[in-house]
Amino acid sequence: MVLAEALDLSSKKDESVMENSGDDKKPRNKFVIACAVLASMNSILLGYDVGVMSGAVIFIRRDLHLNDVQVEMLIGSLNIISLAGAAMAGRTSDAIGRRWTMALAAVIFLLGSVVMSVAPSFAWLMVGRSLGGIGVGYALLIAPVYTAEVAPASSRGALTCFPEIFINVGILLGYIANYGLAGLPNHVNWRVMLGLGVVPPIFLGLGVLAMPESPRWLVMKDRNDDASKVLLRTSESRAEALERLAEIVEGIAYAKKKTKNDGAGSSGEGTWREIFRPTRPVRRMLMIALGVQFFQQAAGIDATVYYSPVTFKAAGITSQGAVLGATMAVGFAKAGFVVVAAFLIDKVGRRPLLLTSTIGSTVSLLVLALALEFIGKASGVAHHIAAYSAVIAACGNVAFFSIGMGPVNWVLGSEIFPLRLRAKAASLGVGVNRSMSGVVSISFLSVKNAITVPGTFFLFAGISGLCATFIYFCVPETKGKTLEEIVAFFHEGYEEKTSGPLQLAELENRRKDGTEAPQAGI
Repeated sequence: MVLAEALDLSSKKDESVMENSGDDKKPRNKFVIACAVLASMNSILLGYDVGVMSGAVIFIRRDLHLNDVQVEMLIGSLNIISLAGAAMAGRTSDAIGRRWTMALAAVIFLLGSVVMSVAPSFAWLMVGRSLGGIGVGYALLIAPVYTAEVAPASSRGALTCFPEIFINVGILLGYIANYGLAGLPNHVNWRVMLGLGVVPPIFLGLGVLAMPESPRWLVMKDRNDDASKVLLRTSESRAEALERLAEIVEGIAYAKKKTKNDGAGSSGEGTWREIFRPTRPVRRMLMIALGVQFFQQAAGIDATVYYSPVTFKAAGITSQGAVLGATMAVGFAKAGFVVVAAFLIDKVGRRPLLLTSTIGSTVSLLVLALALEFIGKASGVAHHIAAYSAVIAACGNVAFFSIGMGPVNWVLGSEIFPLRLRAKAASLGVGVNRSMSGVVSISFLSVKNAITVPGTFFLFAGISGLCATFIYFCVPETKGKTLEEIVAFFHEGYEEKTSGPLQLAELENRRKDGTEAPQAGI
């Protein structure tokens, strides 16, 4: 009911909302939150799959007699196959809109869940996994892009965290399903676990019917009147809505002129050539966005989540119930701290959260590796202390990940690119993210067999330390800036030295003086 009320888009309500400046803030916030919640339901698809597969694979292995290589393929293939979905999602969302791309993602994932739940063999499991992977690729790209384009600058960071929150909610739901259904017969429990994956896509498909389209996409398609209605409902005031509309129109007009001059048509959509042969500002955007995407997964978060039962068995926890219980504790830690990030991101900024996250994860991974190394040499009380330390360190790793690298990574990727390149760049970012996730999840069992479980986590700790260094030297602060101001930041070559937002008026004055090219809107 709350979502239905918040998403009432009648023109009468649009007018009344904007004419009352004193008591209308609450309804507008409800509307923006409703949009973000519905868009972010896409992310439950990935989260539930990650969480449920970590436990379901224990029973799938027994029922279908899978070996280590098949287990790695089953777990890691979704991330690799999601590259296809991410590659198609950028152009699809530019062609049919952000909203209907979400619906498409839900339908594809639903089909995948159905096929996996009734799969009679490993081959059919992989067919369902492939469909699920394509749906996940679409979902990972579109949720943060849509949310960033709908949200005002004052709340964009928190709202763009919603996809990561829902990923973690999905993971937790998957863990709970594992724990609650483990007592069923082995040939039934994993099928029910995977079959429950059809529920989120159904809700998402229904929710899409009540969602507005992205105002930036509407302007790109010359539907300015429709865009203005959405902006009136998602801004803090009528003046802010008009200002946002003017900035979007100016930016897209410039983009259309530029792409037409470059021989790429006049739709305002950028070309892949601009991504693969970038200008200096776009190159810097790509370095930051793709670098953070790479490190987010290279530091091994998916190994901690997907293979937490393997890790806890290495920590000396032998009972199946205790292993699934400890895994569920990881899920609660991961889901709880991402909510903290959503409250802090627009207050303390992106960089402080990223640095806190990577430094904390590095320390946690080191403690986890040391605890696992010590367990093999300890006994009695010392062994129990090491085992508890390993569980706490694993929870600490996912908690620190959730407070920064998890949500902020997607915020940065959705806000630093110009509109004409945003969907395509986000598609490339998802590709890098899922590639590294696939490499980690497919190779974890083989790597731990080669260098031991403690050695594997020492490796992840080193990569996490490199990530902290990269963020410290390369990632700027974008808190409180409109999407157009952030693009201006990269094109004007500013170095962020203050916490205040960039001022477009100052940029405009410099352009009138002839000292800068008019690039803020691209």
